[in-house]
Amino acid sequence: MRTPSTLRTLLNRAQSSNVTPSYLVMVKITKRVVEAAEPQEKDYLIWDEELSGFGLRVFNSGKRSYVIQYRTGGRSRRYTIGFHGAWAPETARREAKVQLGRVAGGDDPVEDRQLDHKAITVKELCARYFADLQAGLILGKGGRPKKASTIVTDTRRIERHIVPLIGTRRVKDLTKADINKVLKDIMAGKTRASVKTKKLRGKAIVRGGAGTATRTVGLLGGILTYAVEAGIIESNPAHGIRKPKDNVRKRRLSEAEYRILGRMLGNAAKQEKYTTIADIVRQLALTGCRRSEIIGLKWTEADTEASCLRWRTARRVNPSVLLGCLSSNISSDGALTMSVHTFSRVRARATRSVVSRTVGSIFSRSHRCRM
Repeated sequence: MRTPSTLRTLLNRAQSSNVTPSYLVMVKITKRVVEAAEPQEKDYLIWDEELSGFGLRVFNSGKRSYVIQYRTGGRSRRYTIGFHGAWAPETARREAKVQLGRVAGGDDPVEDRQLDHKAITVKELCARYFADLQAGLILGKGGRPKKASTIVTDTRRIERHIVPLIGTRRVKDLTKADINKVLKDIMAGKTRASVKTKKLRGKAIVRGGAGTATRTVGLLGGILTYAVEAGIIESNPAHGIRKPKDNVRKRRLSEAEYRILGRMLGNAAKQEKYTTIADIVRQLALTGCRRSEIIGLKWTEADTEASCLRWRTARRVNPSVLLGCLSSNISSDGALTMSVHTFSRVRARATRSVVSRTVGSIFSRSHRCRM
C-alpha cells in the first residue's frame, strides 16, 4: 500500500512534468491519505486502487469530497457522495459500493439526485391544482367542473390548513402518517387563526375541528389523486385514511310537526311580505332539497310535465328530485302539499340575501332540522 509520502512524491512528479495528476494517483483511500492530500494549483482526483470508480476530489481551496465515477447510456457521470468531515473514508467507501451497485442495476444516481432537487412541494402542487381548477379542468361529482362556490371553499381550505401544515414538504415524500398528522392537527385546532378577508374590516375566524379536518383531508386526497394522474407521484398516501364521520343531522319532523308547520305557513302566506318565504319553506319541507338549491332554483331546472326538479350541478349524485302529483298548497287539515306553479312566485319575487336570512331564521326556530 502506498504511504502519504509516496502520494506526495507522485503529485510533485506529476506537477513538475505539467501532467494533470488525476489519473496518475491511485492509492487506497484512508484517513491518513485524505489528510495528507495537499491542495494544488488546480483541483485533482485521487482514485482508490481497491474499489474501482471510488475517488477523492481535492479542491484548490483545500476542501476534499468523496466521489464515484461511472458510465451510463454512453456517458461518463460523476456523483458526489459528500465532503470529508461529514463523511469518513470508510463510510464514504460503503456508500460508494451502494451507489455503484445501483449503477450496475441500471440506475443513474446523478439523474435521480437532479430529479430529487426538482421535486415539487405541496404548496407548488396546490398552485398547479388551483390553476387547473379555475380553468375548469378539475371535475367534481357527475364529471362536471366544480362550481364557483366550491372553488372558493377549496381555496380557503388550501390556504388556511393544507399549506400552513405541509406546504414546504415535498409531495413525493408524503406518507400516510403525514396525512394522518394533518387530520389530527386540524382536529386539535393547530391551524386556528384570525384571517383578514378582502372585505372592508372583514375577518374570518379559522377554528378547525373534526368536520373541517374531514373535509380538508378529503380535498387533500383529491389533490394527491391529481398528482398521481399528472405523474408526480405513483400512489396516493391519503387513500385508506380513517376520518371522523362528518356531522350528519338525523333530526326529522314528525307528521304532527309537519301539520303545525303547514298551518304556520298558511297563516304566513296571508301576509304579502311573507308569501315568497312561505313558498320556499314549503318546497324545502316537501322536497328535502338544500336551502341554496331552492333559493337559486331556475325555471330550466323545474320539469313541470314530469313533476320533478332536475339540477345541472356537480354536487348531486342523482340530480333530480321527484315532486309527485301535488295540487294545492294547504289541505283542509293543515297538511303540507305543493304545486310546481309556486316556482314562478319564488323566482319572480325572491331577493337572494333577504330570503336566505329569513329562511335561516325559520330553520333556527325549527330546531335547525335538516328537511
